[in-house]
Amino acid sequence: MEAKSIFQRKIDSDPLYANGLGLMTFIKAIMTRDKNDIKLALSVLKTAEKVATCQINAKGVKKGYSISNYLSSLIVPNQTGLPSSPQTCSKREVTEIESPFLANGTLRAYVVKAEACLLRGALQILQDDTLELINCSSSLHQAYSNYTIVWQEYKKMGQAYTKHMDRNTVSALYFGLGSLHLLVSCFPLHLVKSFWIHGFTCNQQLGFALLKICIESKCIKSPFASLILLCYYLILCSQTSQLYTQELMKSALECLAEAQKKYPKSCIFFYIAGKLSRIAKNLQLSTQSFRGALSSCTEEWVQSSLKQTTTYEIAMNHILQLDWKSAAKCFKELQKASPSVFYQYMIGACQLMRGKRTKGILSLAQIPDMVVQDRPSSLEAYALQKVETFQKKGYQDINYYLPGLELLFIWDAFEQMEDTTLEKCLGLVQSTLESIYEREKLEYNIRAKQIAPSVGLPDYYDQRILLLLIKVSIFNALKKYDKSIAHINWIVDNLEHLKTEAWVIPFVYWEAGVTSWGLSDYAKSKEVWEFAMSHTKDPLGYQLMLRLSIALRKCNEMNIKSPEPAREQVGLSTNGKRKMPIVKK
Repeated sequence: MEAKSIFQRKIDSDPLYANGLGLMTFIKAIMTRDKNDIKLALSVLKTAEKVATCQINAKGVKKGYSISNYLSSLIVPNQTGLPSSPQTCSKREVTEIESPFLANGTLRAYVVKAEACLLRGALQILQDDTLELINCSSSLHQAYSNYTIVWQEYKKMGQAYTKHMDRNTVSALYFGLGSLHLLVSCFPLHLVKSFWIHGFTCNQQLGFALLKICIESKCIKSPFASLILLCYYLILCSQTSQLYTQELMKSALECLAEAQKKYPKSCIFFYIAGKLSRIAKNLQLSTQSFRGALSSCTEEWVQSSLKQTTTYEIAMNHILQLDWKSAAKCFKELQKASPSVFYQYMIGACQLMRGKRTKGILSLAQIPDMVVQDRPSSLEAYALQKVETFQKKGYQDINYYLPGLELLFIWDAFEQMEDTTLEKCLGLVQSTLESIYEREKLEYNIRAKQIAPSVGLPDYYDQRILLLLIKVSIFNALKKYDKSIAHINWIVDNLEHLKTEAWVIPFVYWEAGVTSWGLSDYAKSKEVWEFAMSHTKDPLGYQLMLRLSIALRKCNEMNIKSPEPAREQVGLSTNGKRKMPIVKK
């Protein structure tokens, strides 16, 4: 609380104080993902941007991304990934005039302004909204424009920069440009192209390098650079585990170990340790780390929000161990503290997975009467849609769904399970598929004994497709890719029969791509992922779009080409003659 009160004293007059409070609210927002926390962080960052702009204007400085910069970037694209660098000033130029460079305070204000735009963009990505992704693109353009001004001044100074810029401002410059590269690398390709117009070429490896320089500088931004780097590792290893976990996990753990060595009581690094341990399938250590994050946090302004976040993460760990009873208990705590459609849905889902059918239905039946926000989150929209589907048939078909496993499939979380637990999941899926088969047999027997019965034809395509897709995801997590092929083909052949579960279509092609990747057919992976990208319009499509964007960027980095479309056979050529010869010469 002491840091917060210090920053609040001069938030309206000093860019550094506004920046400090902005960082505090930003860290809280990315941990909790709470809409109110995100809204507060955006408001504080907007204030930081305004205060920095006022300081720049007070100095009478008017710099920006000029028309000549724009035109030159079109004629000669900058492939370095860094802003174009002007010629270094000579010693004579520096001594003959008072100072050819912007004042250190002004450069610092530009960095604060750029960072406010950068962090605003990062928060906009979290908001499950395609429109916010476009706003994020705009925020990052502004950040790059301001960082460019500072970078060009820095390069003009040459080796003498230490006389004109403080080391914390230089470190913040490296931090900002590095973070920018990593953020843009998560974007869909059509939005990345808009950055090229501004002379910016995204380079993931350069982003890593710049952040590591910032960390090694041991300046004021070093711990924050560690945080951003770890968050990026988390995104890649959780969203596209099949592509990146093996490649990046070692670097992620090394980065975390260094950060925890310097800041052993940091709740944020404990929290990240919990997330990374889960990806490494060490769920016991993961739960221990989440509890450590809560116990190490003594700040009142963040403690209640952190308790919510860690309780949710611990509930996820229980689910990954199929401990539905403990998970339901956690979600009841969450629902009591902060009522939500999704928490209520999870209570019902956990009860159903335990075989408590009546309790589960009663829990789900409360959802339609709950107050829903004007813009529900993707998971809330999903929960509402599922309950509506169950209600249409009076919950009669609920035995043919596995709602807990369905969510693990959506989150791509089977990759974080032990093999023995995955085998148990396969058993659950198989027994549910068999119950559908028995129901179909019963309904067909009625048709064998009655003419034009009142009971319609069996129609369990939605349930069977969902269950088979879960089965495919489990096989992929077990690395049994060849066993997925027949199921994927059956699903694709029967997608036209989907009625209530059309949201699964892009997920079908995501899993098809994972199977192809596991079989080293990378071109096929790229082909089906590109197809999936064109179908990400459902409530759950936003997160899948980001996942697909990361996967397709990996394909491009590996220079993988999509397969050539098969040419249509049009018969033999007449070689320009009027008639084709009947007999070959």
